[in-house]
Amino acid sequence: MDEAALGRDWSIRSGGEDDFPAVVETVGEALVVSDDRATSLARLTPLLAEDDFGRLLVAIESGRSERDAEDERAVRDGRVIGSVNAFSFRMTLPGGSRPVAGITGVGVWPTRRRQGVLTALIRRQLADIRDRGENLAILWASEGSIYGRFGYGPANSEYKGELAYAHARLRPDAPRGADLSVELVRASRARSDLERVHAAATARQVGRLQRSPAFWERALADTPDARAGRSSLKAAVVHGPEGPLGYALHRTRDRWENANPCARLHVEEAVATTPKAWTALYEHLFSRDLVTQLVFESMAQDDPLHFLLADPKRLVTRFDDSLWVRLVDVPGALAERSYAVPADVVLEVSDRHAPWNEGRWRLRADRNGATCERTSRAPDLSLDVSHLGAVHLGANTLSGYLRTGLITEHTPGSVFGLDTALFRPEAPFCDQGF
Repeated sequence: MDEAALGRDWSIRSGGEDDFPAVVETVGEALVVSDDRATSLARLTPLLAEDDFGRLLVAIESGRSERDAEDERAVRDGRVIGSVNAFSFRMTLPGGSRPVAGITGVGVWPTRRRQGVLTALIRRQLADIRDRGENLAILWASEGSIYGRFGYGPANSEYKGELAYAHARLRPDAPRGADLSVELVRASRARSDLERVHAAATARQVGRLQRSPAFWERALADTPDARAGRSSLKAAVVHGPEGPLGYALHRTRDRWENANPCARLHVEEAVATTPKAWTALYEHLFSRDLVTQLVFESMAQDDPLHFLLADPKRLVTRFDDSLWVRLVDVPGALAERSYAVPADVVLEVSDRHAPWNEGRWRLRADRNGATCERTSRAPDLSLDVSHLGAVHLGANTLSGYLRTGLITEHTPGSVFGLDTALFRPEAPFCDQGF
């Protein structure tokens, strides 16, 4: 249903499949996407179709321009100048699997920036997410300065790793299993094994998303665009007596220098469910002839390779931020989370884009569960909703924000106590971009 005009000549409304080509054009231009728009449309349509395009929001401007002069629908109904979208995911969080909104397709046409379009879209989206009963929104940020002001916090860090084959050796005491075997096949032929391993890992590791059929199709895509000059996608699958226990999706790129081989092996995804399976997986990757360099596209902060290598210093890593998290419903998100130790703290939360979160909340938690309710008690801690998002997965702490004066501690020790309660021993990890 259309909203009243939020600007002089534009308004926000729900979108649909008919709007999607214009959305791809708008977002592609906003994000400086080099792909041909038809290619982007073909790649994205199956993903959005899983939700029947039901979470698409568009900003519509009335009138005609050169850009839409040949688009009769745009002339009749107005043209898309901005959009936001979301996927309906289930994510493993401290406390279990929960529904979350995976924010995607955010963009405003370049000549319509700085006019309040994005703010209006995101505020409407937050209200819609809350109405759906999802307490969290997550995203991969193109620019951190954009999403911090909308209440998102950087909640996780991951790494890209490179390892010269000359140093690709594991510790002699790495756990090994004589009953394990590794098979190398085209990735598409191993899909059932991959799905089984991924589901088992997702159930245990915070940050992972349950992968839908359309996202599996994307993960296993083997088109020329996906290959980017590299080989077809292969899967090295570790099997034990009880079935598949791990896999690595990878491609190779052949190179020769001075008549000598110097090929690279690019690991796009590596997953295992037992220590011995990790060892078997890495030893297979380390055994390829003609390869001189291994590239791991995405690794958790505590990836097993950091601990299994004979010389961990030889693994060259490059930091990258990963998921950004926003508490759409503060009491709901805090109450559904698990905590390492008991906590009883009053939080004074500011949230300029989701006013229902503003105010004081008393969080009481122990090993049996948690409650978070409005209170008139004096606050122990004052902070922005973005700070809560940054620590929600357990990878970060509030202490850094306190030291820099970005949050206010009214009761000494309340930050330390809450950080301790939020702590998770294992680093979160998300292997699915969106």
